[in-house]
Amino acid sequence: MTKKLLLLSTGGTIASVVSDEGLAPGESGEELIKMLGRLEYDITVRDILELDSSNIQPEEWKIIAEAIYDHRNDYDGIVVSHGTDTMAYTASMLTFMLQHLNIPVVLTGSQVPMNVILSDAPDNLRLAFTAAANCAPGVYIAFNRKVMRGCRSVKVRTTAFDAFESVNVPPVGEVTSDGFSLKDHRIPESGECQLNTKIDTHVSLVKLFPGFDPALLHAMAKNGCHGIVIEAYGLGGMTSIRRNMVAAVGELIRNGIPIITTSQCLYERSDLTKYEVGRLALLEGAISARDMTSESAIAKLMWGLGQGMDVKAITNFFDMDVAGEVTLD
Repeated sequence: MTKKLLLLSTGGTIASVVSDEGLAPGESGEELIKMLGRLEYDITVRDILELDSSNIQPEEWKIIAEAIYDHRNDYDGIVVSHGTDTMAYTASMLTFMLQHLNIPVVLTGSQVPMNVILSDAPDNLRLAFTAAANCAPGVYIAFNRKVMRGCRSVKVRTTAFDAFESVNVPPVGEVTSDGFSLKDHRIPESGECQLNTKIDTHVSLVKLFPGFDPALLHAMAKNGCHGIVIEAYGLGGMTSIRRNMVAAVGELIRNGIPIITTSQCLYERSDLTKYEVGRLALLEGAISARDMTSESAIAKLMWGLGQGMDVKAITNFFDMDVAGEVTLD
């Protein structure tokens, strides 16, 4: 039986055309499909946004999540065409907004517009449809012959076609000379799909550097920041002398502001138990993100705070694996 798939078009480079101000989204989803030629699926198209992904924000996440939820029982899979710059954030947030999905949802885009010769868009879009027809339920990114779990994907290159990588877990599937093969057969948790778009966007993502003034963290809190993800050094260490980040983290946590600690290193985990500078932060209540991407950590924090979780509940939430976003010890 021919698989029924839905394309939700949101804009991005894949749908861009040349304008006096530079590349800007201008092609509809139907026009993207026409440029692909013959496909083996029954595809329906809905244009829900027409934005450069730099302009896709929490309001647009809700629109995309609601569209997926509304059509989840009408199709075998859904493809979302999306700009590359914030695609990993969108994929991570959809993972939490749409838990227990009953179909695969695959985001894709391109580094070069579809209507340009030698664009990567046709291959990426074909791969996304293939993944939407064959993968297990969940949120994915399809790019450059790889299918990756959405909450593990990071954009690592600005212009190369190999723009995304699956961090700390292998790709779910890939295309080789033998065709498309699935490598990850993780069984999604059972349960009814729930749409929950309540999030708290009053959060911050901070990259620690030598000389960082911890007073800036207090300034964020005074100006309405409800939670912070800190990209700390190595396994999660942070300054404990002079500019005492550890003390600042402890004070903020005691004031009800959760502090999530991840690593500046793209690969492998944060582990606050190994070095003194990490253990001090752990004793102050810092929450380890383990091997999560920063994109996924900030999305998980936003979603958790949106549910009204306090510091203790956020700590417990980050000790859970909701949809493959983290490797637990």
